[in-house]
Amino acid sequence: MGPGGSLGVALFCWVLAEAMSYSPWGFPQRNSGVLRVQGDSSWSRSHVPSFSQPSPWAWVDVSQLQAATPLHPVSVQCQEAQVVVTVHRDLFGTGRLVRAAELTLGSAACLPVAQSATESTVTFVAGLHECGSTLQMTPDSLIYKTSLSYKPTPSGNLVIVRTNAAVVPIECHYPRKSNVSSKAIQPTWAPFRSTLSAEEKLMFSLRLMNDDWSMERLSNGFQLGESLHIQADVASGGHVPLRLFVDDCVATLSADRNSSPRYALIDLSGCLVDGRSDDTTSVFISPRPRQETLQFMVDAFKFAGDDRNLIYITCHLKVSPADQAPNPLNKACSFNRASSLWAPVEGTGDICSCCETGNCPLYGGYSPRMNPLARWPGRRVLLKDFPHWSKLSCLWRPLC
Repeated sequence: MGPGGSLGVALFCWVLAEAMSYSPWGFPQRNSGVLRVQGDSSWSRSHVPSFSQPSPWAWVDVSQLQAATPLHPVSVQCQEAQVVVTVHRDLFGTGRLVRAAELTLGSAACLPVAQSATESTVTFVAGLHECGSTLQMTPDSLIYKTSLSYKPTPSGNLVIVRTNAAVVPIECHYPRKSNVSSKAIQPTWAPFRSTLSAEEKLMFSLRLMNDDWSMERLSNGFQLGESLHIQADVASGGHVPLRLFVDDCVATLSADRNSSPRYALIDLSGCLVDGRSDDTTSVFISPRPRQETLQFMVDAFKFAGDDRNLIYITCHLKVSPADQAPNPLNKACSFNRASSLWAPVEGTGDICSCCETGNCPLYGGYSPRMNPLARWPGRRVLLKDFPHWSKLSCLWRPLC
């Protein structure tokens, strides 16, 4: 780089949110929305559950059975992922028990999965989409339709039968509008939809700041030998309190963080490895101004033997719950030259011990690389290698 040249720095960030969340799809197998119906299929308005009810409910037409006793011959449980149909073998209320093999469910003629000799019942269990069921969608409900079929076969005398065939239509109604969650909502918690909305509002940023950290840097001029003041932030909106960490930062000559040459500034899940070199004062700023912000200083530098005037610094940002103690995976560690030890911004000193050995845990596993100070081909260049008027300039950066 000749006299009067300049070197630019572009900052990028990519993020990994570790804030706690939960999946809404782990439904328990609970019995809900049980409706047992006997007799004519005509309904008065008072018999039909309101669509505002959060639980599913069943509709059963047993008019073909003409049962003469108050016993409910067919009961249905509409569960979250399946339907359970229990049939009393005294299907017609005459005291004559039908055979279990003569009962099937749906157009696929599914057979019962269990029968009780003591209670004279048989039980069918089928997924909502199994046994040939059909789905009807209305503005308020999802309606799964199936049917119980009874087909008598001759016994003993192969010429006659003593009962009529019958079909019992069955419907399971599921409200389309409700909070869906496998976990109980505590009175002080927001519903799942509100929680998800809050989680989606995380916004990360990486900015160059002025020397007193009071505002983003307006001037783009740097002298080699000066320090870059870099600030990472996360705007969490209505999320639970979070603590921000810089997992790694790498400097390259292109926007591709995996390009060569490249130089690690921060690595090993939060070790500021640039500060380990003998000729640097790079350090995390402690204490933090707030849990959602992390600041660090890096001495200005350029790649040796390359005349390009732009350096890209790409950082990986992540968050963890603020009430979770820092650990070897979530940490911010600087090298203290006076004590020759690594020190964390917060937490106990032992979480930084892996910065020296290079075996810190990484997200998804442990790093196999054992020498964090020597594995990048880019190297530091001191001020004495170039005229003091050489400059670094910083491009304007959007939010990540």
